[in-house]
Amino acid sequence: MDILQVKDLHKTYPGKVVTHALTDIHLTIGKGEFVGIMGPSGSGKTTLLNMVSTIDRPSSGEVNINGQNPYLMKKKDLAAFRRRQLGFVFQDFNLLDTLTVAENIVLPLTLDNRKLSEMDRKLEEVATRLGIKDILGKRVYEISGGQRQRTAIARAVITSPVLLLADEPTGSLDSNASRVVMESLAEINEREGTTLMLVTHDPLAASYCQRIVFIKDGKLAAEIHRGDNRQTFFQNIIDTLSFWGGNTNELSSIRV
Repeated sequence: MDILQVKDLHKTYPGKVVTHALTDIHLTIGKGEFVGIMGPSGSGKTTLLNMVSTIDRPSSGEVNINGQNPYLMKKKDLAAFRRRQLGFVFQDFNLLDTLTVAENIVLPLTLDNRKLSEMDRKLEEVATRLGIKDILGKRVYEISGGQRQRTAIARAVITSPVLLLADEPTGSLDSNASRVVMESLAEINEREGTTLMLVTHDPLAASYCQRIVFIKDGKLAAEIHRGDNRQTFFQNIIDTLSFWGGNTNELSSIRV
């Protein structure tokens, strides 16, 4: 079963010169898949994520998530759909400083008026799984960047979304925290069967995916699959990036 179907997607931005941000994008992500989107800066990968996450509207084409087209929904239904079906993880965490770690994590359930007992149970589950039980009472400014991102992941998965969208989740983390965050996402994918779409420029983060789709100049350029060996996959990612004029300047400090 396909969780995400993107068909013939186009996105243009008007102006003196019309910008074609995305052209003729076809992308399918099956249930339980972990797919990475890569490409040079300005290639259209974040634009694609914004179309899938319903932040921005396509100029033409279709986006279907779990059999539904969010762009045909009324505003109120779309807000509920986004809250219940989608999970979001951002580079800058998007946590609320005034709340504790626990309060940040249960926020989507609070907005959905869930029972307190259910909120407590789910909080216990996700915090245990992500190794952050001991910091639940702390404020966001008292914890490390890696702990903040795991808090953000916990908040994203507490609603059991059908699709988890991660935009450069390791972008502001050091290599050790990045590894822990990517291992957490990979484990959520394997254990829970959560479908993941990751936008990243980091080959190390991308090597945790099962499949990578490369975008260049707003068009699909290539696709590679992981297979059994992550080390080989990592090398394939670097080779593909350098072939597509990608981010060779960003690869110098990479270690697997």
